[in-house]
Amino acid sequence: MHLLPKLSLTATAILLASLVQTQSQAQTIDTEHGPIQLNTIAEGLQHPWGMTFLPDGRMLVTERTANLRYVSMDGSISEPIAGLPDILVDGQGGLLDVALHPEFASNQWVYFSYNEPTPEGSSTAVARARLNGMQLEQLEVIFSAQPKMRSRHHFGSRLVFTDDGYLFVTLGDRGSRRHDAQTLDTHHGKVVRLYPDGTIPQSNPFVGRDGLDDIWSYGHRNIQGADLHPQTRQLWTHEHGPQGGDELNLTEAAKNYGWPTITYGEEYGGGHIGPTAKEGMEQPVHQWTPSIAPSGMVFYTGELFNDWQGNALVGALRYQLIARLVMDGNTVTHEERIDIGMRVRDVRQGPDGAVYLLTDEPNGKVLQLKPASE
Repeated sequence: MHLLPKLSLTATAILLASLVQTQSQAQTIDTEHGPIQLNTIAEGLQHPWGMTFLPDGRMLVTERTANLRYVSMDGSISEPIAGLPDILVDGQGGLLDVALHPEFASNQWVYFSYNEPTPEGSSTAVARARLNGMQLEQLEVIFSAQPKMRSRHHFGSRLVFTDDGYLFVTLGDRGSRRHDAQTLDTHHGKVVRLYPDGTIPQSNPFVGRDGLDDIWSYGHRNIQGADLHPQTRQLWTHEHGPQGGDELNLTEAAKNYGWPTITYGEEYGGGHIGPTAKEGMEQPVHQWTPSIAPSGMVFYTGELFNDWQGNALVGALRYQLIARLVMDGNTVTHEERIDIGMRVRDVRQGPDGAVYLLTDEPNGKVLQLKPASE
């Protein structure tokens, strides 16, 4: 059951008719390293949020409206895959990110984050299930953020598997309880680290101390982008600031990233929140003021865009762009803004080396970026 109004038969027919699309004519975008093509692979998705590539070349794409679908490179979009848990679609909450177990080819485990409803309220949760055609089987909830509360905002959430067998889950501060980001007794405004079955590594930084053993880092506002650096394999995240102060962070164990005690942003409509620095709290590697509303991130490692090697590609909802960040170690040395003209919710590198985007719209799209010469 999904807590979402049912569509009429007519609306359903219109939606299904729109879910089979072919790649449209490419749009050319000028960039600092030459023209690139923006291709529409598929459209007709309802606020798509996360995507991952399957070994057969298809994608799994989540819709915030509580659907998980296959998307093929020919533009075809499947009917919803059955077997998801109850999902509360409300405000910024719904079905969020999706990721494959590193050994998916042999175990078929798919992981997804979502807004989990209870009588006390809701929160971000993570479940896994085995993918069998159009059915999810052996569903297990492996993480449920605490406490549950009645808020429609700031759920996070990205899922990142590490090379050494851990799963990072990024979370938001839930908006109305932002000061919880500075305490270790809730999951609000945290990154947690788990084993793939949901058990807690005893090497986590706060194990045996006051607070929650699964916390990795704290003082975050609303993390909607995360990836491992291609050389160091450390976790990098970005988060929404309030009015200004979006942040890119190297997200390390036990560190406090400051929200809401320190921030480069201000209250919506104006008003001081706090200073920009305080001893014992981390400074962002890079910050955006005014806010770009970042969502989705990947470090580019493919061969199609040679000049983008090692760059962080960050999607932006507000300015409808990709921010290409040139890195020198842990420093951002240059930012190029590539205009997409649509709200970018997720950014991934495909197995072909192209860059793939999801657009956060009622008629959401899967887009592909390639060099214009390809």
